[in-house]
Amino acid sequence: MKRREIIKLGLLAATPSWMLAAQAQTRFPAKPIRLIVPFPAGGPTDVFARVYAGKLAAALGQAVVVDNRSGASGAIGSLEVKNAAPDGYTLLFGTASTGGLYNLLSRAPQYDSVRDFTHIAIVGGAPAAFAANPAMPQTLGAMLDMARATPGKMQYGSPGQGTYLHLAAEWLKKEAGNLDIQHIPYRGSAQALPALIGGQVAWTVDTLGSLLPNHKAGKLKIMAVASPTRLAIAPDVPTVDQAIGTKNFDAVLWNVVAGPAGLPANVLETLSAASTRAMNDPALQEQLASMAISPKLDSTPASATAYIKREMEKWRPVVQATGIKLE
Repeated sequence: MKRREIIKLGLLAATPSWMLAAQAQTRFPAKPIRLIVPFPAGGPTDVFARVYAGKLAAALGQAVVVDNRSGASGAIGSLEVKNAAPDGYTLLFGTASTGGLYNLLSRAPQYDSVRDFTHIAIVGGAPAAFAANPAMPQTLGAMLDMARATPGKMQYGSPGQGTYLHLAAEWLKKEAGNLDIQHIPYRGSAQALPALIGGQVAWTVDTLGSLLPNHKAGKLKIMAVASPTRLAIAPDVPTVDQAIGTKNFDAVLWNVVAGPAGLPANVLETLSAASTRAMNDPALQEQLASMAISPKLDSTPASATAYIKREMEKWRPVVQATGIKLE
């Protein structure tokens, strides 16, 4: 045995067991990480989370296991992460609803989406889009002109009362001059889209990815997308700003990765760097593009928290105008 190896073994033998245990604990991650998705398996948030988890695991050199904890519009899974040990082994794959709208809409919020979490990164988002029934005007400007001429008579559909998409439509009504258009809430896209195609409503709001297949099939017409720029997956669709002359009409259903409040600095730094590597993986970006999700490549913990604060302030007056409060 070489002299250097003998010395190393001697030093290890002389190191107290408690010190070795402490050194082992500083190595992160030393075991699999649980990524909680606060919605059921198979939905768009879950699909995004699983794609992301695979790349995050590769960047960390440790397994990242997706765990669906649905219920209470995402609050159950979010609370589980809030109450977890702040060691980096329990993370949340949150959404604009759980991380931005929850505190604005809830009558009795059980967590504070800023104070109770350590934000690691905003990882991307799917823009809202507005689509018309084929028998109705096929541009957003013409649709809103019709609504302006017939106050209270036009109806639009959404995937649910108090959802991010519902609020996006209410913001659109406000920006267009506080138009009087009736909202018809459905239970998800599975009900809202057939209602649009069947002519029960004049137009609907949904994610671009949900609308694209029927848009391409000619069953509906996507009038505009609520993103800062046109998207490569739908280059024929204008932005809302381009369609009606608004400024900064940006309604993107973003996703955030977060841990409990108080994550140690070294753990946060490791997770942040790994998330950046994961999001810059070309294969992941290609998968997200096919789902009409725009990746966020340069998010940091500080910029993620600042982004969420801005989003909450942006949506606060919209929520107040609707008067919606959810249990």
